[in-house]
Amino acid sequence: MYRQSEILDRSGHDGYMVINVGPQHPATHGVLHFVITLNGETIIKLEPHLGYIHRSIEKMCESLNYRQFVYTTSRMDYLSSHINNHACCLAVEKGLELEIPPRAEVIRVLMDELTRLASHQLWWGSMAMDIGALTPFFHAFREREMITDIFEDTCGARLTMNYMVPGGVMADLHPDFQKKVKAFLKQFKEKLPEYDELVTGNIIFQNRTKGVGILSKEDAISYGVSGPTARASGVSCDIRKLYPYGVYDTLDFKEITDTGCDTWARYIVRMEEMRQSIYIIEQLIDNIPDGDFQAKTKAVLKLPKGEYYSRVETARGELGVYIVSEGGTTPYRIKFRSPGFSNLSAMETMVKGGKIGDFVAVMGSVDLVIPDIDR
Repeated sequence: MYRQSEILDRSGHDGYMVINVGPQHPATHGVLHFVITLNGETIIKLEPHLGYIHRSIEKMCESLNYRQFVYTTSRMDYLSSHINNHACCLAVEKGLELEIPPRAEVIRVLMDELTRLASHQLWWGSMAMDIGALTPFFHAFREREMITDIFEDTCGARLTMNYMVPGGVMADLHPDFQKKVKAFLKQFKEKLPEYDELVTGNIIFQNRTKGVGILSKEDAISYGVSGPTARASGVSCDIRKLYPYGVYDTLDFKEITDTGCDTWARYIVRMEEMRQSIYIIEQLIDNIPDGDFQAKTKAVLKLPKGEYYSRVETARGELGVYIVSEGGTTPYRIKFRSPGFSNLSAMETMVKGGKIGDFVAVMGSVDLVIPDIDR
């Protein structure tokens, strides 16, 4: 599990041990390096070390035009690629003052929620596997494959789809889209009780997660934590509710929060979010308007001089896109406010004073995607 270890004398305490988790470790789901200081089995300090896969994406965007830069975000949180692209398009459309066709708005939200479901399914299977349960991973991928098949039919890809464009979406829906989505919803609703039977109701899983990895509401706010990680600490922060975009303001769904503040609460919030995503898709799938799937735009886009900001709710939290334009065809400056960095910053607070054996469970509940942090 650990690459190396050494005994150190820190702050006058003999016998403190420093261990390295990563940068090549299966539970980090990417290239992430933690330096953990232990007193016996108790975590005293945790330091994340980043930079192993830094690609300077924000700087790269300054040399790309307003159509091209959208797709760099598919390579950040690759499990929320549709939603990331949506955020970029919203910022560009704000600058261009574009009116998006109703059909495109509905298609975007459908794709966003299918993406959220696919991401949460991967998280559910991976978290259970990290703790020691292998079987749930195969159950999760059984349904997740149905979503990626739907994406492949419409977008031509299964992970980084590059489907959304300023003004709408790249192409219209596949003729079998509604049929396949309904088939997925039917199967997923039938199989969700299996998820609960395998993991949620498992007493071993509950003992590994309840009272572990505490993050108070005050600490969550202080660190700027967002998404399910913050909502499990009682923080109301769902961008779809607070700052609605697309057609979210016309939909009936709940913001899932919990006051447990622990690993179990973060698990429950994500499980309930999957049910809410199902409810959102059910409201839209038979109500896709006719009409254009893309607004008419110029081949070369120029944003008026100024500053533009948009935000969306990804599977991991709030993604903000900040653009500074000098009136040209490329951004003068771009800044991405990704949820992963703030959520990772709170990790030490969650695990400090806990046992090293609980570290993987806590990290799994935060659902980190490293390219979103180390971009």
